Amino acid sequence: MNIVILDSETVSRNDVSLDGITALGDCKIYGFTPNEQVAEKIGSADAVICNKCLITEEVFSKCPNLKYVGLFATGYNNVDLSAADKHGAVVCNVPAYSTNAVAQHTFALVLNYFSQIREYAQKVDEGGWVNYKLFSYFGIPTYELAEKTIGIVGYGDIGKKVAEIARAFGMKVVTYTRSPKKITDGTPAVTLEELLKTADVVTLHCPLTNDNEKMINAQSLSMMKPSAYFVNTARGGLVDEKALAEALENGTIAGAGIDVLTKEPMTEDCPLRNAKNCTITPHIAWAPKQTGERLLETVAQNLKMWIEGTPQNVVNGVSGK
Repeated sequence: MNIVILDSETVSRNDVSLDGITALGDCKIYGFTPNEQVAEKIGSADAVICNKCLITEEVFSKCPNLKYVGLFATGYNNVDLSAADKHGAVVCNVPAYSTNAVAQHTFALVLNYFSQIREYAQKVDEGGWVNYKLFSYFGIPTYELAEKTIGIVGYGDIGKKVAEIARAFGMKVVTYTRSPKKITDGTPAVTLEELLKTADVVTLHCPLTNDNEKMINAQSLSMMKPSAYFVNTARGGLVDEKALAEALENGTIAGAGIDVLTKEPMTEDCPLRNAKNCTITPHIAWAPKQTGERLLETVAQNLKMWIEGTPQNVVNGVSGK
């Protein structure tokens, strides 16, 4: 079994082990592979493991032995599934591995904003507390989460975990979801418009599709409260970044916490770069060590099951070895 890993550095910097994968065959590991070199690096391999590298019709055509594509991710929009079907290749993802981590990071952004953590820490670093006459330096307003409404767009595993944490803070929870009948915890399902108009925090936890690209745009932002805080730890393409930057600058909404962008890594001309009241982290919500270990364990298990002829977590129409 010849295996190629195209972009190991997207999941491991020698902090989590790839041994579970490499033990399954003759494995070549590349830390990073430009898209124009993908077919060349795969060559005559039977299986490829990647995160964001594009696996296109051209790649399948140039790599006739390729019958398995394993993803270091839940999302699979980088793989041409129709081409995979055509060439008889199985495509497997890793569902639900980052639920706890992404929910945690969502609230790290929310708490940073409502408790003004970064701003107060900066004031302390600048000597503001040292030079203050009172025991408590509280000149920057902060707010409790209790009784505020959080609107969760998308109610899969991550959305449900966010709701669970929100309730622990005493927040009210509403959701907009394509599958309201699957809600089992009593969370009210509302229209997107109602969610945007009523929520104090709006947070995205849905996949990116052709139907919802730039769902957060000038029109939808205009529906939100001027005091609302917006969070995106899902996919950058869900947001019109120029419209969001303008909404922040104009005070249409109060702030934003962003972990994903339309173009990654961030480009110099990204509209959200240095945007007013916008905290940006570099796509790290998924990245805690335990999450990475869980991810690689499932990636290895997916490959093992395919080798044994019983593939799991298949996302395309080919189900056999």
